[in-house]
Amino acid sequence: MKKLNLAIIGQGRSGRDIHGVYCRSERNVYYNVKYVVDFDERRRKQAMDLYPGCEVFSDYKELFGKNDVDLVVNASFSYMHFEITKELLEHGKNVLVEKPFARNTYECETLINTAKKNGVVLAVFQNTQLAPFYLDALRLVKNGTLGDVKQVSIRYNALARRWDWQTLQKCMGGSAYNTGPHPIAMGLGFLDFDKNSKVVYSKLDTCLTSGDAEDYVKILLTAPNKPLVDIEMNSIDAFSDYNVKIQGSKGTLKSTPKHYELKYIVDGENPEKPVQEHFLEDENGNPLYCVEKLKVHEESGDYDGTAFDVGTAGIYENLYYAITEGRELAVPLFHSAMTINVVEAAHAANPLDVKF
Repeated sequence: MKKLNLAIIGQGRSGRDIHGVYCRSERNVYYNVKYVVDFDERRRKQAMDLYPGCEVFSDYKELFGKNDVDLVVNASFSYMHFEITKELLEHGKNVLVEKPFARNTYECETLINTAKKNGVVLAVFQNTQLAPFYLDALRLVKNGTLGDVKQVSIRYNALARRWDWQTLQKCMGGSAYNTGPHPIAMGLGFLDFDKNSKVVYSKLDTCLTSGDAEDYVKILLTAPNKPLVDIEMNSIDAFSDYNVKIQGSKGTLKSTPKHYELKYIVDGENPEKPVQEHFLEDENGNPLYCVEKLKVHEESGDYDGTAFDVGTAGIYENLYYAITEGRELAVPLFHSAMTINVVEAAHAANPLDVKF
């Protein structure tokens, strides 16, 4: 198998600690890190040790004239994603851009059209879309184990505080853009990425952040004949013990990226009781509370892998074959564009004061 030459823009928490970790792992049998770009000299020197034989640049434009680049990973700052990705596409480069895809729907559509015009592959790094806990939840919904799903609750909460660039609106920071692509894309997935999906309620606010971008997010999504999706991302919830909870007519799934608990009933094991309009009473005529002990099934277990290992490897493997064989993307671009549309709608409905 011929490896593809990879260029990574950015050696921050994503470029080095997610993409770089994958590239240096045994899971990577598809790529050779040929070039690394970072404005910081210390990080460039570190990259030469991390990826022996690579060339380093301080400016991503140095990649434009390189004909041996098969894929560029854009792990720059969020507010740079659109401009850098667009230029790379215009110079004929295949691009994997970190989340968030872009600032708004217009920018997403511009990038999609630019990729088509130049005949190159564009993908968005939303590795949670291939995470085992999310795919298992989708499976349980689709196979009917939980019955008719009424509500999906997604929580990315903690009691925590930030003070870096991700807390600044001018840097396209805030929980909706930073964390949001994960739970919002999952939420849309439980709605089958129905194009009639809509935001029925949203609230953005600031709590513990040192900046002016939101660290409290509440979004309710739904679509015709689909469940209600309740999404939270906030910095003041010290007791959130799940990331996904699905409530259906036959049971409930509660899961984190590493563990799940499932409780459900099976058709035929709890025969329906006829409605009784009269009050309930025992054999002595004393009133009874309307309650019964249902026969339920319970399961629990651990997932094999997370978004950061299995999900990341899945994105890169799929992208290899999308480039070499023309396969469809595992995370379609319109999924990522729909995700940004939700973020855009929430920001439009909840403008925050710009302080920096």
